[in-house]
Amino acid sequence: MSERDPEVLLTGFPGFLGSALIERLVARGDGPIACLVQPAYRERAERRAAEIAGPDDDRIRLYEGDITEPDIGLDGLDDLASVREVYHLAAVYDLAVDPALGEAVNVRGTEHVLDVAETLDVERFQYVSTCYVSGRYDGVFTEDHLREGQTFNNHYEETKYRAEVAVQERMAEGLAATIYRPAIVVGDSETGETEKYDGPYYLLRLLLAQPRPLATSFALPGASDAELNVVPRDFVVDAIAHLSGREDAAGEVYQLCDSAPLPVPAFVDALAEAAGRRTVSVPTTKGLARAATARLAERGLPAEPATIDYLDHPTRYACPNTRRALAGTGIECPPFESYVDDLVAFVREHPDVGDEAMV
Repeated sequence: MSERDPEVLLTGFPGFLGSALIERLVARGDGPIACLVQPAYRERAERRAAEIAGPDDDRIRLYEGDITEPDIGLDGLDDLASVREVYHLAAVYDLAVDPALGEAVNVRGTEHVLDVAETLDVERFQYVSTCYVSGRYDGVFTEDHLREGQTFNNHYEETKYRAEVAVQERMAEGLAATIYRPAIVVGDSETGETEKYDGPYYLLRLLLAQPRPLATSFALPGASDAELNVVPRDFVVDAIAHLSGREDAAGEVYQLCDSAPLPVPAFVDALAEAAGRRTVSVPTTKGLARAATARLAERGLPAEPATIDYLDHPTRYACPNTRRALAGTGIECPPFESYVDDLVAFVREHPDVGDEAMV
């Protein structure tokens, strides 16, 4: 049992990334960690905290609240007066997010957490953004890019962009923050474990739902020039855990992406081979592909029209800042082909995992 007051505040527990990251923080002695938890996820958070720290250990302390409310839904901040570092991971990770919900959670929620960090006068602010603040930027998008006049595929991207703008504005005013931009996060590269079948999992599950001898996928104009930038959860968490412990990371932006991603056709082929499916890509327009995907979803098949935009996504991601910072650490994104079999095996063994976002 720890007798110290919490020095770290984390949002996004017991979510996919938050659960994995807090394991690393506890292991390196960063506790006690105050976790902001929505009441609906209290029991789940208690179970996860007990698994990580032990049933009689208070290095993980749960506080019921909500980032969509001022003071993050807490009745005063006295219990957090000792907090010196904030990890803000909470967000709605949903490509089809309702605009009002995305605004409330991703934008205003981030502003509320920033306000709390300012009130507590914290020493570090660790923020998890996304590479897709790029929107449909036509070209190579690096850590130096943000406000480029880009358009967006969906409200998720736009609200995450606006949230990062808010963080960078506070950084310009003196907040010692570090921003992490993961690409499309999938399961663990060794176990395949994940908690949500979204993004590329729609394509995988749709392939698995089709006959083994012949499955079909969509081929959009320009798909051969597009890339699907996918990263496994363990790489993202390893990178954040390492970089967050470095003083020289304050004030930096790190894109946690695959520096050699597969083009869309090669990505589909890799998924199909791992799934044991012979696949034919049917040339079509984006409008027809989106309409067909919507009809499949209406019939109960694993499909999401919002994913179609990523089959001709014009942006390529580069991470020179991340590569310099991680040089010599052994932390690097593995090639998708090296772990795709594990992702497929997990999906086969856990068919009941859903695609619902934590909100």
